[in-house]
Amino acid sequence: MKAILLVGGEGTRLRPLTLDTPKQMLEVAGISMLERVVSRLAYFGVTEVVLSLGYRPDVFLSAYPDGYIQKVKLTYAVEPEPMDTAGAIRFAARESGIDDTMIVVNGDVLSDIPVDHLLELHRSRGGLATIALVPVKDPSAFGVVPTDTHGRVTAFIEKPAPGTAPTNFINAGTYVIDPAVLDMIASDRRVSIEKEIFPLLVERGQLFANGYRCYWIDAGTPNTFLEASLDIVSGKFSSPLPESFEADDQGNWSCPHSVVEGQVLPFSYIGHNAHLAIGSVVEASVISDDVYVGEEALVKRSVILPGARVHSSAIVTNSIIGYNAVIPPGTSILDGSVISHRASVEEGSTIKGQRVPT
Repeated sequence: MKAILLVGGEGTRLRPLTLDTPKQMLEVAGISMLERVVSRLAYFGVTEVVLSLGYRPDVFLSAYPDGYIQKVKLTYAVEPEPMDTAGAIRFAARESGIDDTMIVVNGDVLSDIPVDHLLELHRSRGGLATIALVPVKDPSAFGVVPTDTHGRVTAFIEKPAPGTAPTNFINAGTYVIDPAVLDMIASDRRVSIEKEIFPLLVERGQLFANGYRCYWIDAGTPNTFLEASLDIVSGKFSSPLPESFEADDQGNWSCPHSVVEGQVLPFSYIGHNAHLAIGSVVEASVISDDVYVGEEALVKRSVILPGARVHSSAIVTNSIIGYNAVIPPGTSILDGSVISHRASVEEGSTIKGQRVPT
C-alpha cells in the first residue's frame, strides 16, 4: 500500500519554530512529527510513503539518508515551485510512478484514522475519492463535509461562518484517491484539492466520505503542537514514546540517563541527558533531550525542545521553547509564548503570548 504525505508547506502557523526547520521535523515528545505520521501509516499496512516536498527538502533528505523510516520506504518528490494541495498530489504521484489507488495524508495531522478501512470502503463504493471525516466542536475553521445516507458527499463547505455549518464532521486531511482524479488536476497552475477538485467531484457524484470518532489533531499551530505533545505523554493519543523510556506510577516517562533532582508531576516526559536541578518543578510538560532546568525553575504545560536551557527561578507555562534557546534566570515565559531556536530573551523579563523572534 502506498501513500503520499504532503509535507511541502512552510509551516507559517508555527513560526518562528519553522523559520529554518520544516514543521514535520520538529520533535513531538521525542520523535519527529514525520516519524509519528509514518509509523501510524505503517501500522495500517502502508509500505511506501512518497514525501511531497517543497520547503527545505534538504532537511528531510539528510535526516533519512537510507530512504527509510522503520521499514517504510521513502520516495522524495520535490516540487519545483509551490503547486497547492491538488497540484502537489498530482506531481508526487507522477514523479513516483503511482498508477493505482493511493492514500493521501496531510503531514501535520496526527490521528488514529484507520486508513486500511478507509481504503476498503472506497473500493466497495466505487467513487473516485473518499475522505476521512472527524467531528469537532467548532467546524468553522475547517472544511465541512455533509453526506447522504449512503456516504456520498453532498457538499464541500470550506470554513463556514460560525453557527452555519450543516454538520460538525470535517475533512480530516486523509483521503483515498483513484488515479483518474489526477487527470482532473491542471499541471500548469496551482490547484487546491479542497476548493476546486473536491467540489467538482461532488458535482459528479463521485466523492464519498466516512466519519471516524478517533483521536485527531492538526498539530500545525503552537497550541495544537503543545496539545499533541502532552496527549502522547498522557496516553490520550496512542503514539509510541522513544525506546528505553520508563514509566512511573504517576504517568511520567523518563530516560534512565536523565538526572532528576527536582520534582516531576504528572504527566511529564524527561528526555535523554536532561537535568532537572534541585528545587525545580516540572508538571505536565515535555523536557526533551539535553535540556537543563535550573534550581527553583518551574515548567508547566510546556514543551522544551532539545538543548534548551531554563535557568534558575525561571517560569515557563503553556509555552514552547525552541532548540538550544536560553531562558535566563528569573524570566517568565507565559500564556502561549513561542521562543525560537537558539534565541535568548532579556534576563528577568516577562513574555506573555508572544513569539520571539517574530
